[in-house]
Formats: sequence, structure tokens, C-alpha cells
Amino acid sequence: MISLQNVFKPSVDSTECRCAATNEIIGYSPLHSEEDLTSMLQNARQGQIIWGKLSVSERVQYISKIRTYLVEHCDEIAEIICRDNGKTRNDALVAEIFPAILAINYYCKKAPGFLRDESLKSGHLFTSYKRSKIVRVPWGVVAVISPWNYPFAIPFSEVIMALLAGNAVILKTATQTQMVGLVLNECLKAADLPAGVFSFINLPGSKAGDLLLENGVDKLFFTGSVPVGQYLMRKAADTLTPLSLELGGNDAMLVCDDADPRKAAIGAVWAGLSNAGQSCGGVERVYVHEAVYDPFMQQLKTAVESLQVGFGMDFNMDMGAMTTKNQISVVKAHLEDALAKGAVIYAQSKVPQNPEWQSFLPAMILTNVNHDMLIMQEETFGPVIAVMKVNDMEEAIRLANDSDLGLSASVWSRSHSKAEDIARRIEAGAVNINDHLMSHGLAETPWGGFKKSSIGRTHGKIGFDEMTQPQVIVWEIMPGAKQGMWWPPNNETIYKGIKGIIELCFAPGLGRRLAGLINFLKIVPRMFK
Repeated sequence: MISLQNVFKPSVDSTECRCAATNEIIGYSPLHSEEDLTSMLQNARQGQIIWGKLSVSERVQYISKIRTYLVEHCDEIAEIICRDNGKTRNDALVAEIFPAILAINYYCKKAPGFLRDESLKSGHLFTSYKRSKIVRVPWGVVAVISPWNYPFAIPFSEVIMALLAGNAVILKTATQTQMVGLVLNECLKAADLPAGVFSFINLPGSKAGDLLLENGVDKLFFTGSVPVGQYLMRKAADTLTPLSLELGGNDAMLVCDDADPRKAAIGAVWAGLSNAGQSCGGVERVYVHEAVYDPFMQQLKTAVESLQVGFGMDFNMDMGAMTTKNQISVVKAHLEDALAKGAVIYAQSKVPQNPEWQSFLPAMILTNVNHDMLIMQEETFGPVIAVMKVNDMEEAIRLANDSDLGLSASVWSRSHSKAEDIARRIEAGAVNINDHLMSHGLAETPWGGFKKSSIGRTHGKIGFDEMTQPQVIVWEIMPGAKQGMWWPPNNETIYKGIKGIIELCFAPGLGRRLAGLINFLKIVPRMFK
């Protein structure tokens, strides 16, 4: 197990890993070259042949070892996530390790069913002598490029699904959270996989996508920003390499007039401010019905002002540090834009007073916001929640959909039917009722969004299907048949006979149908000659 007391030695070709909260050096991750990638790909292709021939139950036996490893090393993994990413240890456990354990348990149980051949029913009586089934074929070598905000949980599920489906996997984690990447590598080693089946690679983010696509991976899974996703799509077009993209969100939360204002407020704090707001599926925009606006805002103010913000190794901390300086700059730019256009800071938490800690931002609630502000139109990805009062839920739905992103959203109401009616009208890939952010941790639910938020899905059966290609196998069961009724040589009788099938089945009037039957029967004998 990689521990903070046993870090890699520094070298010219290594990434320096620093604690997001304190900026202290916590380790080094060896950098890889294009030659290393070429070698990994060659080994992956050889290993995948062996791995893909194993039965699903045999692959499950390998992968199940990782679950035991996670349970036994839970505290160590949480500590490294906390230091490397900046989130609290509680966040690391709840949003990273716990979902990973649930995921591996779920996919190991469900993989045999997900990969089972699927027999297809005949589409019509006249083609019922053909039988067909769908089989799932692994892509071959799958590459995963994962982000720094959830550096453990996001890649973990994708890697596990890809492996169970019979693929070899190359994982590239974010440069900013390489210690977590090294921990993931250790977790996969616990499975004792055949050589080449899983590889961890440390490449600069600016080069990784290009190198993976140029060197011929069979499918690429990417989680990150919209501009990078768009670039990878253009790049992948050259080789027609399939992509699965999860590109972020600007999630809306809709609070109905019959909502529990306290539950909704605490839910907004959880979903909007955990991980210092660095959640692609976190609450960023809140639309509150005027009937519950005042009590909701009072509860929100109390909750935010009482938050404990600081170094996440302290179990009492509610919110940790920002992970990168670049993201701090984005948050500050959005905040300055909003304040310049009339927004007001309604509530904010305190931050640590240690002058050496530069990565902490206060949790903030903004009011008097509008959709001319960047904070309402773009992904802020920080501990800022913007709140608007609305006259009715029609206005809330319209504003919620006024975005080119649509990852997830939530509706808060005491009426399930009312909430679901609203949810169905929201342009987002996942809509929660009386909760938010949670759906990413549910292994059975597909994850992905509408508009610019996603192409494809991960998680659940739909996400598992992304790890394979469907192949249809069709065979004939007509006893004694020597040829197809429409095989050459052709003549007018054959034409009328095939047309006769159409008339027999679909023509209006009994006379035309009987005529069609007679013409059809004339060509049946040729099938057995």
C-alpha cells in the first residue's frame, strides 16, 4: 500500500505531488513517455486476448479481490484522497470510497446478466424461420482519462466495468491528483490480473488525449471540461474512435411551494458545498418558490455560517480546500462578475486564518442574481450557490432549462407526483427528488447528461453496455430449405410472389389478400429445390 511515509523518490521525470490544503510535498509520481505508452498498448492487446477468453465468472473472481483490499485499506485511501485533493476525510469516505465499494459489489453481481446473450423475438411470421441473438463483444483496449475533483470514484467504476466486460484498460488520472492515481494502481494490483490487462500511466494532460488516440486505443472515456471534450471529439474523428464524454454541469435545484424548507436548505449545503463545490453534479443554481423563500433562506444562512472550513484531516471539518489554483481563479472571476452586476453575498462561512494556507475559499450564498451573470450560465465549480426567488414553478423550470449544460438537477416537494411531473420537464440526464448529487454514487443508475454535459453514459446497465459492442448473430431454422425464396435467378413470378407476401399481410380487402397468398405459394417450392 502506498502511504505518505513511503513515497516515491523525486527525479527529473516525475510529477511533484503536493497537499492541496497545505502545499506540502506528499510524494512523486514517475512520468511516462510515448514509448512507455506504446509498450503498454502492445502488452494490453496481448493481455486482452487472454482476459477476454475467460468466462465472466472467472473475471469476477479476479475483480472481487479489489473489494476486500478497499475495505482493509479504507482509512489509508481516505487520508491520501484528503491530502491530495483537499476534500475532507468524511467526503473522501462518503463520496469516493463508499461508492467504489458499492460499485464493485454491484458490477460483480450483475456482470454475468449484463453480458448474457440476448435472444430476439421474430419481427414477423414470414421471417420467423430466422433466429437471432445479441452478443456483447469487448472493445479491446479501453482508455480512461479521469479528473481531479473525484479522483478515485470516477475512474474506479469505469475501470471495473471495462475489465469485467473483457477489455484491457489504460488509466490516466489527473496530474493534480497523482497520489490518488498511484493508490488506484495499488488497488488494481490486488486483483493479480494477467500481465498487460491493466496499466496506469502518468502523462501530461495536454498530451494524453492526443497520444492515446494516435496510438490506437479502441475506445476513450473522458471526464473533464467541455472545451477539452470538444477537442477530443475532433481528434477522434480522424480515426473514428468512439468516445464517452462527461463534461460537467451547472445544476439547478428547484424548491416548490410545498417543500420542507429546512431539508431543502441542508440538502443544498450538502450538494452544493461538499468537495468545496467542485462537483460537476453539485448544486450551483437554486430557484425557490416565493411561498417558502424566506424560511428557506434563513435555514440556508444558518447552515452556511456554521460550516467548519479547514484542513480535511480534522474529522470536524465540513468543507475542505480547493484543489487547484486555476479553479480558485475561475471562482473568483465568476464572483466578481456577479457582484459587479448587482449580486449580493447573503451568507458566507469563515475560512482558516493560517496565512500559509492559500487554497481555502469561504462557502458563499449569493442573492439578487440573474441569468446575465457568468455564475448562472457557466460551471463555477466552487463553493458558491446562487439563489433566485420565483413566482411559480413554471418560471423555475424555464430558468432551470436556460443553460447549454444539463447534467443533473433536483426537485424538492412533499408531493412525489408533483415533483416527478416537474422532473420530467427538466433538461438534465439525472433528476433527483428531495436529494441531489447522490445519483452518481448509485451503481445501478446511469450517469450522464443532456446538451453539452455528456455523450454516452457511465454506471448502471446502460453504462456497462458502453464497455462492449453489440453483435447480432442470425441463423436459419427452416428444415429442408436449399435456398432463399428471393435468391437469383430472378423472374416475374418471384417478383409477384414477394409482392404477394406484402398484399397477404397488409393489403386492404379480402380479395387482394387471397390473390397475394396464391402468388406467394407459387414461389415457395423453389426454396426446397
